[in-house]
Amino acid sequence: MIYRRAVRPVLFSQDAETAHERTIALLASASNLPLHAGRSPFTHTKLASSIAGLKFPNPVGLAAGCDKNARAVRAWPHFGFGFVEVGTVTAQPQPGNPKPRVFRLVEHAALLNRLGFNSEGAEIVAKRLANLRRQRPLSVPLAVNIGKTKLVTGDDAILDDYRTSYRRLSRFADFVIVNVSSPNTPGLRQWQEKEKLGVLLRTLMEEARSLAAKRGVAPIPLFVKISPDMTDADMADIVEVALEVGLAGIVATNTTIAREGAMAAVEQTGGVSGAPLRERATEVIRFLHRATEGKLPLIGVGGIASAEDAYARMRAGASLIQLYTAMVYEGPFLARHINAGLLRLMQRDGVAHISEIVGR
Repeated sequence: MIYRRAVRPVLFSQDAETAHERTIALLASASNLPLHAGRSPFTHTKLASSIAGLKFPNPVGLAAGCDKNARAVRAWPHFGFGFVEVGTVTAQPQPGNPKPRVFRLVEHAALLNRLGFNSEGAEIVAKRLANLRRQRPLSVPLAVNIGKTKLVTGDDAILDDYRTSYRRLSRFADFVIVNVSSPNTPGLRQWQEKEKLGVLLRTLMEEARSLAAKRGVAPIPLFVKISPDMTDADMADIVEVALEVGLAGIVATNTTIAREGAMAAVEQTGGVSGAPLRERATEVIRFLHRATEGKLPLIGVGGIASAEDAYARMRAGASLIQLYTAMVYEGPFLARHINAGLLRLMQRDGVAHISEIVGR
Protein backbone atom coordinates (compact mmCIF):
# COMPACT_ATOMS: atom_id res chain seq x y z
CA MET A 1 0.00 0.00 0.00
CA ILE A 2 2.84 2.39 0.90
CA TYR A 3 4.59 1.55 -2.35
CA ARG A 4 1.48 2.13 -4.46
CA ARG A 5 0.51 5.40 -2.78
CA ALA A 6 3.87 7.02 -2.07
CA VAL A 7 6.75 5.38 -3.93
CA ARG A 8 5.27 4.32 -7.25
CA PRO A 9 3.95 7.79 -8.20
CA VAL A 10 7.47 9.20 -7.72
CA LEU A 11 9.04 6.45 -9.83
CA PHE A 12 6.36 6.67 -12.51
CA SER A 13 6.92 10.42 -12.83
CA GLN A 14 10.33 9.56 -14.30
CA ASP A 15 11.31 7.86 -17.52
CA ALA A 16 11.07 4.10 -16.98
CA GLU A 17 14.73 3.32 -17.58
CA THR A 18 15.92 6.28 -15.51
CA ALA A 19 13.76 5.22 -12.57
CA HIS A 20 15.07 1.68 -12.88
CA GLU A 21 18.72 2.68 -12.99
CA ARG A 22 18.33 4.95 -9.96
CA THR A 23 16.63 2.16 -8.03
CA ILE A 24 19.40 -0.33 -8.87
CA ALA A 25 22.03 2.22 -7.81
CA LEU A 26 20.24 2.71 -4.49
CA LEU A 27 19.99 -1.03 -3.89
CA ALA A 28 23.64 -1.50 -4.84
CA SER A 29 24.64 1.02 -2.18
CA ALA A 30 22.30 -0.50 0.40
CA SER A 31 23.69 -3.98 -0.30
CA ASN A 32 26.96 -2.98 1.34
CA LEU A 33 25.35 -1.83 4.59
CA PRO A 34 25.56 -4.01 7.73
CA LEU A 35 21.76 -4.45 7.83
CA HIS A 36 22.02 -6.86 4.90
CA ALA A 37 24.77 -9.00 6.43
CA GLY A 38 22.47 -11.04 8.67
CA ARG A 39 19.41 -11.17 6.44
CA SER A 40 18.12 -14.58 5.42
CA PRO A 41 15.91 -15.24 2.40
CA PHE A 42 12.27 -16.18 2.86
CA THR A 43 12.25 -19.91 3.52
CA HIS A 44 10.02 -22.66 4.80
CA THR A 45 10.41 -26.42 4.80
CA LYS A 46 7.32 -26.69 2.59
CA LEU A 47 8.84 -24.34 0.00
CA ALA A 48 12.49 -25.39 0.00
CA SER A 49 13.56 -27.71 -2.82
CA SER A 50 16.55 -29.25 -4.55
CA ILE A 51 16.60 -28.79 -8.33
CA ALA A 52 19.48 -29.49 -10.73
CA GLY A 53 21.61 -30.28 -7.70
CA LEU A 54 21.01 -26.83 -6.17
CA LYS A 55 19.13 -25.99 -2.98
CA PHE A 56 16.48 -23.28 -3.26
CA PRO A 57 15.00 -21.83 -0.03
CA ASN A 58 11.83 -20.96 -1.95
CA PRO A 59 10.68 -21.21 -5.58
CA VAL A 60 10.38 -17.47 -6.37
CA GLY A 61 13.31 -15.97 -8.29
CA LEU A 62 14.26 -12.60 -9.71
CA ALA A 63 14.12 -12.72 -13.51
CA ALA A 64 16.81 -11.52 -15.89
CA GLY A 65 16.63 -7.93 -17.09
CA CYS A 66 16.34 -6.37 -13.67
CA ASP A 67 19.87 -6.54 -12.24
CA LYS A 68 21.59 -6.81 -15.60
CA ASN A 69 25.12 -6.10 -14.40
CA ALA A 70 24.96 -7.82 -10.99
CA ARG A 71 25.14 -4.59 -9.04
CA ALA A 72 22.65 -5.38 -6.26
CA VAL A 73 22.81 -9.15 -5.89
CA ARG A 74 22.89 -9.21 -2.09
CA ALA A 75 19.78 -7.03 -1.79
CA TRP A 76 17.34 -9.37 -3.51
CA PRO A 77 17.04 -12.18 -0.91
CA HIS A 78 15.99 -9.51 1.61
CA PHE A 79 12.90 -8.91 -0.54
CA GLY A 80 11.93 -12.58 -0.46
CA PHE A 81 13.62 -14.03 -3.54
CA GLY A 82 14.81 -17.63 -3.34
CA PHE A 83 17.25 -17.25 -6.24
CA VAL A 84 18.58 -14.43 -8.41
CA GLU A 85 19.28 -14.26 -12.14
CA VAL A 86 21.57 -11.49 -13.39
CA GLY A 87 22.08 -10.43 -16.99
CA THR A 88 21.73 -10.74 -19.85
CA VAL A 89 25.53 -10.32 -19.98
CA THR A 90 27.37 -10.16 -23.29
CA ALA A 91 31.01 -11.09 -23.88
CA GLN A 92 31.87 -7.57 -24.98
CA PRO A 93 30.60 -4.32 -23.43
CA GLN A 94 27.86 -2.72 -25.50
CA PRO A 95 25.46 0.21 -25.02
CA GLY A 96 22.35 -1.47 -26.38
CA ASN A 97 19.77 0.24 -28.56
CA PRO A 98 19.14 4.01 -28.65
CA LYS A 99 16.97 5.56 -25.92
CA PRO A 100 14.11 5.75 -25.13
CA ARG A 101 13.85 1.98 -25.08
CA VAL A 102 11.78 1.04 -22.02
CA PHE A 103 8.09 1.92 -21.75
CA ARG A 104 5.45 1.31 -19.10
CA LEU A 105 2.13 0.07 -20.47
CA VAL A 106 0.24 0.92 -17.30
CA GLU A 107 -3.20 0.03 -18.61
CA HIS A 108 -1.89 -3.48 -19.38
CA ALA A 109 0.26 -3.91 -16.22
CA ALA A 110 3.13 -4.48 -18.63
CA LEU A 111 6.51 -3.22 -19.76
CA LEU A 112 7.79 -2.92 -23.30
CA ASN A 113 11.52 -2.91 -23.88
CA ARG A 114 13.94 -2.88 -26.77
CA LEU A 115 17.10 -2.58 -24.68
CA GLY A 116 19.21 -4.72 -27.01
CA PHE A 117 21.40 -6.35 -24.36
CA ASN A 118 22.92 -3.21 -22.87
CA SER A 119 25.75 -4.73 -20.83
CA GLU A 120 28.97 -3.75 -19.11
CA GLY A 121 30.43 -6.94 -20.55
CA ALA A 122 31.46 -10.31 -19.17
CA GLU A 123 34.85 -9.20 -17.88
CA ILE A 124 33.50 -6.40 -15.68
CA VAL A 125 30.56 -8.46 -14.42
CA ALA A 126 32.91 -11.38 -13.66
CA LYS A 127 35.12 -9.11 -11.55
CA ARG A 128 32.07 -7.84 -9.68
CA LEU A 129 30.87 -11.37 -8.99
CA ALA A 130 34.37 -12.47 -7.93
CA ASN A 131 34.47 -9.67 -5.36
CA LEU A 132 30.99 -10.65 -4.21
CA ARG A 133 32.00 -14.27 -3.72
CA ARG A 134 35.15 -13.30 -1.81
CA GLN A 135 33.20 -11.25 0.73
CA ARG A 136 30.92 -14.04 2.01
CA PRO A 137 28.72 -16.83 0.63
CA LEU A 138 25.50 -15.90 -1.11
CA SER A 139 22.33 -16.92 0.69
CA VAL A 140 20.52 -18.07 -2.48
CA PRO A 141 21.54 -19.68 -5.79
CA LEU A 142 22.81 -17.24 -8.43
CA ALA A 143 22.13 -17.65 -12.16
CA VAL A 144 24.00 -15.75 -14.85
CA ASN A 145 22.20 -15.18 -18.14
CA ILE A 146 24.48 -14.90 -21.19
CA GLY A 147 23.64 -13.59 -24.66
CA LYS A 148 25.16 -12.67 -28.01
CA THR A 149 27.21 -9.51 -28.54
CA LYS A 150 25.34 -7.53 -31.21
CA LEU A 151 28.31 -6.75 -33.50
CA VAL A 152 29.54 -10.34 -33.60
CA THR A 153 28.45 -12.09 -36.81
CA GLY A 154 29.11 -15.47 -38.40
CA ASP A 155 28.28 -18.77 -36.76
CA ASP A 156 31.81 -19.60 -35.59
CA ALA A 157 32.32 -16.13 -34.13
CA ILE A 158 28.97 -16.26 -32.34
CA LEU A 159 29.79 -19.64 -30.83
CA ASP A 160 33.09 -18.25 -29.60
CA ASP A 161 31.28 -15.19 -28.25
CA TYR A 162 28.99 -17.35 -26.10
CA ARG A 163 31.94 -19.54 -25.10
CA THR A 164 33.87 -16.48 -23.94
CA SER A 165 30.99 -15.32 -21.75
CA TYR A 166 30.60 -18.79 -20.29
CA ARG A 167 34.33 -19.11 -19.60
CA ARG A 168 34.50 -15.75 -17.82
CA LEU A 169 31.30 -15.99 -15.79
CA SER A 170 30.43 -19.61 -15.04
CA ARG A 171 32.87 -20.06 -12.17
CA PHE A 172 30.99 -17.38 -10.22
CA ALA A 173 27.51 -18.75 -11.01
CA ASP A 174 25.51 -21.60 -9.51
CA PHE A 175 23.87 -22.11 -12.89
CA VAL A 176 24.04 -20.49 -16.32
CA ILE A 177 21.12 -19.60 -18.59
CA VAL A 178 21.68 -19.27 -22.35
CA ASN A 179 19.55 -16.52 -23.88
CA VAL A 180 18.65 -17.25 -27.50
CA SER A 181 15.21 -15.69 -27.36
CA SER A 182 15.36 -11.92 -26.87
CA PRO A 183 13.53 -10.18 -29.72
CA ASN A 184 15.78 -7.11 -29.51
CA THR A 185 19.07 -8.45 -30.92
CA PRO A 186 18.98 -9.01 -34.70
CA GLY A 187 19.34 -12.66 -35.68
CA LEU A 188 19.36 -13.97 -32.12
CA ARG A 189 16.15 -16.00 -32.27
CA GLN A 190 17.43 -18.04 -35.22
CA TRP A 191 19.64 -19.76 -32.64
CA GLN A 192 16.48 -21.43 -31.31
CA GLU A 193 16.36 -23.47 -34.53
CA LYS A 194 17.04 -27.13 -33.85
CA GLU A 195 20.37 -27.55 -35.66
CA LYS A 196 21.90 -24.24 -34.58
CA LEU A 197 20.70 -24.62 -30.99
CA GLY A 198 22.15 -28.11 -30.83
CA VAL A 199 25.56 -26.86 -31.96
CA LEU A 200 25.48 -23.95 -29.48
CA LEU A 201 24.43 -26.03 -26.49
CA ARG A 202 26.89 -28.83 -27.27
CA THR A 203 29.65 -26.24 -27.51
CA LEU A 204 28.78 -24.83 -24.10
CA MET A 205 28.32 -28.25 -22.53
CA GLU A 206 31.78 -29.25 -23.76
CA GLU A 207 33.17 -26.01 -22.32
CA ALA A 208 31.40 -26.73 -19.02
CA ARG A 209 32.88 -30.22 -18.77
CA SER A 210 36.35 -28.99 -19.69
CA LEU A 211 36.36 -26.19 -17.13
CA ALA A 212 34.89 -28.45 -14.45
CA ALA A 213 37.58 -31.08 -15.03
CA LYS A 214 40.33 -28.46 -14.64
CA ARG A 215 38.81 -27.23 -11.38
CA GLY A 216 37.98 -30.65 -10.04
CA VAL A 217 34.29 -29.86 -9.62
CA ALA A 218 30.99 -30.89 -11.21
CA PRO A 219 29.91 -28.97 -14.34
CA ILE A 220 27.71 -25.93 -13.73
CA PRO A 221 24.06 -26.68 -14.63
CA LEU A 222 23.09 -25.17 -17.99
CA PHE A 223 19.59 -23.95 -18.88
CA VAL A 224 18.24 -22.37 -22.08
CA LYS A 225 15.70 -19.53 -22.18
CA ILE A 226 13.15 -19.67 -24.98
CA SER A 227 10.64 -17.39 -26.67
CA PRO A 228 6.84 -17.51 -26.24
CA ASP A 229 6.45 -16.79 -29.95
CA MET A 230 7.11 -20.35 -31.13
CA THR A 231 5.03 -23.11 -32.65
CA ASP A 232 4.50 -26.41 -30.88
CA ALA A 233 6.77 -28.06 -33.45
CA ASP A 234 9.56 -25.58 -32.68
CA MET A 235 9.21 -26.20 -28.95
CA ALA A 236 9.24 -29.95 -29.54
CA ASP A 237 12.56 -29.53 -31.36
CA ILE A 238 13.97 -27.61 -28.40
CA VAL A 239 12.86 -30.35 -26.01
CA GLU A 240 14.55 -32.96 -28.20
CA VAL A 241 17.80 -31.00 -28.25
CA ALA A 242 17.68 -30.26 -24.52
CA LEU A 243 17.24 -33.92 -23.62
CA GLU A 244 19.84 -35.05 -26.13
CA VAL A 245 22.62 -32.74 -24.93
CA GLY A 246 21.80 -33.17 -21.23
CA LEU A 247 20.61 -29.68 -20.32
CA ALA A 248 19.69 -29.08 -16.69
CA GLY A 249 16.43 -27.37 -17.66
CA ILE A 250 14.49 -24.78 -19.66
CA VAL A 251 13.40 -21.24 -18.78
CA ALA A 252 10.10 -20.18 -20.36
CA THR A 253 9.50 -17.56 -21.46
CA ASN A 254 11.21 -14.41 -22.69
CA THR A 255 9.25 -11.33 -23.78
CA THR A 256 6.77 -11.48 -26.64
CA ILE A 257 6.49 -9.53 -29.88
CA ALA A 258 2.87 -10.67 -30.33
CA ARG A 259 0.25 -7.92 -30.37
CA GLU A 260 -3.02 -9.70 -29.79
CA GLY A 261 -6.30 -8.52 -28.29
CA ALA A 262 -5.94 -5.29 -26.33
CA MET A 263 -2.24 -5.19 -27.21
CA ALA A 264 -3.01 -4.69 -30.90
CA ALA A 265 -3.08 -0.93 -30.38
CA VAL A 266 0.52 -0.88 -29.06
CA GLU A 267 2.67 0.42 -31.91
CA GLN A 268 6.05 0.54 -30.18
CA THR A 269 8.47 -2.17 -31.30
CA GLY A 270 10.08 -4.40 -28.70
CA GLY A 271 9.31 -7.24 -26.34
CA VAL A 272 6.36 -7.09 -23.96
CA SER A 273 6.49 -8.53 -20.44
CA GLY A 274 3.94 -8.62 -17.66
CA ALA A 275 0.23 -9.45 -17.59
CA PRO A 276 -0.30 -9.79 -21.39
CA LEU A 277 2.21 -12.65 -21.40
CA ARG A 278 0.59 -14.63 -18.56
CA GLU A 279 -1.67 -16.95 -20.55
CA ARG A 280 0.81 -17.75 -23.29
CA ALA A 281 3.70 -18.33 -20.88
CA THR A 282 1.53 -20.77 -18.94
CA GLU A 283 0.63 -22.61 -22.15
CA VAL A 284 4.32 -22.94 -23.03
CA ILE A 285 5.19 -24.38 -19.61
CA ARG A 286 2.30 -26.85 -19.88
CA PHE A 287 3.49 -27.96 -23.33
CA LEU A 288 7.10 -28.34 -22.20
CA HIS A 289 6.15 -30.33 -19.12
CA ARG A 290 4.14 -32.77 -21.21
CA ALA A 291 6.77 -32.96 -23.95
CA THR A 292 9.56 -33.69 -21.46
CA GLU A 293 7.33 -36.03 -19.45
CA GLY A 294 8.46 -34.07 -16.42
CA LYS A 295 12.09 -35.12 -16.94
CA LEU A 296 13.50 -31.58 -17.15
CA PRO A 297 13.09 -28.86 -14.52
CA LEU A 298 11.25 -25.84 -15.91
CA ILE A 299 11.49 -22.26 -14.69
CA GLY A 300 8.30 -20.33 -15.41
CA VAL A 301 8.47 -16.60 -16.06
CA GLY A 302 6.12 -14.09 -17.66
CA GLY A 303 3.07 -12.38 -16.21
CA ILE A 304 3.39 -13.73 -12.66
CA ALA A 305 2.02 -11.11 -10.25
CA SER A 306 0.44 -13.07 -7.39
CA ALA A 307 0.57 -16.30 -5.42
CA GLU A 308 -2.32 -17.55 -7.55
CA ASP A 309 -0.32 -16.89 -10.72
CA ALA A 310 2.70 -18.69 -9.29
CA TYR A 311 0.57 -21.62 -8.13
CA ALA A 312 -1.02 -21.95 -11.58
CA ARG A 313 2.37 -21.82 -13.32
CA MET A 314 3.74 -24.54 -11.06
CA ARG A 315 0.65 -26.69 -11.58
CA ALA A 316 1.29 -26.30 -15.31
CA GLY A 317 4.77 -27.78 -14.80
CA ALA A 318 7.21 -25.18 -13.47
CA SER A 319 9.45 -26.24 -10.60
CA LEU A 320 10.52 -22.64 -10.03
CA ILE A 321 9.07 -19.29 -11.09
CA GLN A 322 10.48 -15.81 -11.68
CA LEU A 323 9.16 -12.28 -11.79
CA TYR A 324 10.30 -8.75 -12.55
CA THR A 325 7.65 -6.63 -14.31
CA ALA A 326 5.00 -7.18 -11.64
CA MET A 327 7.43 -5.87 -9.03
CA VAL A 328 7.47 -2.54 -10.88
CA TYR A 329 3.72 -2.27 -10.32
CA GLU A 330 3.30 -4.04 -6.97
CA GLY A 331 6.48 -3.17 -5.10
CA PRO A 332 9.79 -4.76 -4.07
CA PHE A 333 8.34 -7.17 -1.49
CA LEU A 334 6.12 -8.96 -4.01
CA ALA A 335 8.26 -12.11 -3.86
CA ARG A 336 7.81 -12.32 -0.11
CA HIS A 337 4.04 -11.87 -0.47
CA ILE A 338 3.90 -14.58 -3.14
CA ASN A 339 5.78 -17.05 -0.95
CA ALA A 340 3.43 -16.39 1.96
CA GLY A 341 0.49 -16.77 -0.42
CA LEU A 342 1.81 -20.09 -1.72
CA LEU A 343 1.84 -21.44 1.82
CA ARG A 344 -1.78 -20.38 2.27
CA LEU A 345 -2.83 -22.03 -0.98
CA MET A 346 -0.99 -25.21 -0.06
CA GLN A 347 -2.71 -25.29 3.31
CA ARG A 348 -6.07 -24.80 1.60
CA ASP A 349 -5.43 -27.74 -0.72
CA GLY A 350 -3.79 -30.01 1.83
CA VAL A 351 -0.42 -29.94 0.04
CA ALA A 352 2.50 -31.03 2.21
CA HIS A 353 5.31 -29.77 -0.06
CA ILE A 354 5.50 -27.41 -3.04
CA SER A 355 6.91 -30.16 -5.27
CA GLU A 356 3.58 -31.99 -5.06
CA ILE A 357 1.82 -29.43 -7.23
CA VAL A 358 4.33 -29.34 -10.09
CA GLY A 359 2.61 -30.46 -13.28
CA ARG A 360 -0.61 -31.37 -11.42
